[in-house]
Amino acid sequence: MIFSRRSLLRSAAFGASMVALPSIVRAAEPDLSALQSLTTGVKPIGMEERLARVAKAQGLMRKAGIGAVLIEAGSSLDYFTGVKWWRSERLTAAVLPVEGPVLIVTPFFERPSVEQTLAIPADVRVWQEDEDPLKLIAGFLAERKLTGQPIGIEETVRFFAFDGIRRVLPDATIVSANPVVRGCRMIKTPAEIALMQTATDVTIAAYRWIQPRVEKGMTERQIAALMDAATAKLGGHSDGGLVLVGEGAAYPHGSIKPQVVADGQIVLMDCGCSVEGYQSDVSRTWVFGSASAEQRKVWDQVAEGQRIAFAAAKLGAPAGSVDDAVRGYYEKLGYGPRYALPGLSHRTGHGIGMDGHEPVNLVHGETTPLAPGMCFSNEPGLYRPGSFGVRLEDCFHMTDSGPKWFSEPPRNIEAPV
Repeated sequence: MIFSRRSLLRSAAFGASMVALPSIVRAAEPDLSALQSLTTGVKPIGMEERLARVAKAQGLMRKAGIGAVLIEAGSSLDYFTGVKWWRSERLTAAVLPVEGPVLIVTPFFERPSVEQTLAIPADVRVWQEDEDPLKLIAGFLAERKLTGQPIGIEETVRFFAFDGIRRVLPDATIVSANPVVRGCRMIKTPAEIALMQTATDVTIAAYRWIQPRVEKGMTERQIAALMDAATAKLGGHSDGGLVLVGEGAAYPHGSIKPQVVADGQIVLMDCGCSVEGYQSDVSRTWVFGSASAEQRKVWDQVAEGQRIAFAAAKLGAPAGSVDDAVRGYYEKLGYGPRYALPGLSHRTGHGIGMDGHEPVNLVHGETTPLAPGMCFSNEPGLYRPGSFGVRLEDCFHMTDSGPKWFSEPPRNIEAPV
């Protein structure tokens, strides 16, 4: 089972909640009859687009002087080949050569399963349990006469694979594959944007359904279960989002201290889903009952922070300048300085695509220029430890004319969705 960052945190929080609240009775199954799938008819990424990705990667490899790129199981393997596989001690990987078909290396007994999702023509080679898969890769590179050229390693490849390449090819030059893999994945195509839009539409529809159904006395776990159920009925695969109530919202990723909904308390939800492998990420904050003047003020300040970030996302501008613009505004209000609390203790946003968090980030010091096809979250929250926090998050993508929202930000604290 693959756990997202948020689902792991949620599991820890819920475990503590259940210890503290042993009398919680499982809620009745929600009535989802008013919801219909929004994903019927969506078009998954096809072979033609994946082959275009490989061709683009090979062009970037020639430009960077890289002979081959090693990619492990995970989202990048899926991105280029369609193979959907998990990471274990048994290596399943791809090698993208600067010319010719891609190599897939996998255990012998896994080949039939791996080939079920392989979406491009590829050279599939298998290894037995008593064999070294890195020797297969070395043999492939020797056949292609690539051992004398730099070998790029995708940034999430585990050390044992990296070290294995060094062992079987001790004279090889090992370099980062970021110019290749990031150069492809950071720029989304119209087909990718469309899938991300559908995923966002699912999450927004789930929020619209759940927000009026949050009741006094509900636990974070109960609210999250409703969100998961609504997301599934709408056709998305939930990422296991965060639900933070009351003081828990003062900490960006929550607390193990159990909270229940009560009058005048903040409810902060940070949720998303995937559709055909592409992610959404949306946060909404509101108050159960009537908001205080202080809650309303902070909510409005965060909303203004979102608007400032969106306006600062100009083509060609360094990604870090978006964070700088928001932080400058907050510091004028007396928050911070920089990442100090009370204030904005995390970056303004992160890249998003097949992974919920992808390079690059909207964070101080990031010099990558914004370009059409890049996708980011916009989530400049404000947090007051011991009291409450507010986070509003909507994602946008860069177009030829500037940023465009995947979801429109809420107008006010009374209309959070």
